[in-house]
Amino acid sequence: MNARKLVAILAASTLLIAACSTGGGGGSKTIGLALSTLNNPFFVALRDGAQAKATELGLTLQVADGQDNLATQISQIEDFITKKVAVIIINPVDSDGIVPAVQKANDAKIPVVTVDRAANGGTVASHTASDNVAGAKMAGEFLIKQVGSGTVVQLEGIAGTSAARDRGTGFKQAIDAQTAVTLVASQTADFARDKGLNVMQNLLQANPDIKGVFAQNDEMALGAVQAIDAAGKSGQIVVVGFDAIPDALAAIEQGKMAATVAQQPKVMGQTGVQIAKDIIDGKTVQASVPVEVTLVTKENVAQFK
Repeated sequence: MNARKLVAILAASTLLIAACSTGGGGGSKTIGLALSTLNNPFFVALRDGAQAKATELGLTLQVADGQDNLATQISQIEDFITKKVAVIIINPVDSDGIVPAVQKANDAKIPVVTVDRAANGGTVASHTASDNVAGAKMAGEFLIKQVGSGTVVQLEGIAGTSAARDRGTGFKQAIDAQTAVTLVASQTADFARDKGLNVMQNLLQANPDIKGVFAQNDEMALGAVQAIDAAGKSGQIVVVGFDAIPDALAAIEQGKMAATVAQQPKVMGQTGVQIAKDIIDGKTVQASVPVEVTLVTKENVAQFK
């Protein structure tokens, strides 16, 4: 009797251990998603897309909000490494600063996938993102066409991020390809609406005759719209953003913004998780997986709502 009880207890313990080892705390079906911030609708949509795909594929997704703080994000990635997740998907706060964390994951033999923003070092299995250069060039060409001639300004994203660098490159290509429109100022507003408002207020004071603004994301563009309204110049300055978040789409419908670039963050999140699953399954993955971008104006905005 005692022997049978002992066998039963051991069998139950084995089942319990097996159940725990395949749960959400780690193991081959758990993926870590380190986002730069969730204080931005774009990254909320990216997370939602990733979660939906993880659920569809039977994976456990652990999400960390870096709160736009590099040290916080590095700590979160180190936590994923400690938990021995199967793959870490990173949307870096800083493309340069995140490199040591990527290298730690490399040392731990945990594959890394980056989404939206790249890492400027370490070994990354795959990167999925919009073509930020092409998108910003498209936005710049549209702004130039709307302005016709005169001066414009640019609101830049967080310095050190690949998105800010690439969008700046694309916009510069559009500006440099013609002479009728001149870029008179380009300042950082950290992808934030409140900073976009403050920076735009200062730019309007220094350049009262500007005819247009390209903001490297919609949050800054919406801040610029607030500054333009406060200065009594609503409808006089062409505003173009990037991301196609709901508030920006509404602003385009209202005529407060002229355009934005749709990035499909949900698709980006879904793609990142699918790549992670392919890695788990031992499949070969592409080093770069592009997600299509589209210019959104008043003519086609209804398609994106």
